[in-house]
Amino acid sequence: MKQVRVVSGRAVPLKRSDVDTDQIIPAEWLKRVERTGFEKGLFSTWRDDRNFVLNDERYAGASILVAGPSFGVGSSREHAVWALQQYGFDVVIAPSFSDIFRNNCTKNGLVPVVLDAQVVESLWAVIEADPTTEITVDVERLLVEVPAHGLRHSFVLDASTQERFLLGLDDIGITMSHDARISDYERRRPMWLAQR
Repeated sequence: MKQVRVVSGRAVPLKRSDVDTDQIIPAEWLKRVERTGFEKGLFSTWRDDRNFVLNDERYAGASILVAGPSFGVGSSREHAVWALQQYGFDVVIAPSFSDIFRNNCTKNGLVPVVLDAQVVESLWAVIEADPTTEITVDVERLLVEVPAHGLRHSFVLDASTQERFLLGLDDIGITMSHDARISDYERRRPMWLAQR
């Protein structure tokens, strides 16, 4: 997992609530063996509508998705996180997330930022008025800032999740950070415990 300290970029206003993981990445994409290419399936059903926000070229290259409440509800699907990341998103801002989706985000390096619904609506207004607006999400200081509009809002990440992002540690990385202690335990473990 890559380190995430500060993400600055343009944003996409996804003005929809209760977006489930099947809408993020439809089930037929789950058959893939490889872990790449999921960006093509991101919101694929909605992308058939030429008026869907991701089809608007003004938002091309955005790295932040600003969504409505209850984002990522539905079945547990890491593929949804992979699709968002492979499309180019590093952060999703929403008033609330499904717990399972949020957990999948934090274990894969996609920053889930919870902001009040009114703040999200103000971000949508700013982004729609000027799609070139830069938003900064600072994981170290736990702040979302829109300098051009004087907006600054704090968000919450528990200390262990924040550390995951700052150090770029997934579950394997966290385990490997204890390699010396694991090796020491294995050296001292009685041999009869190692036999089966």
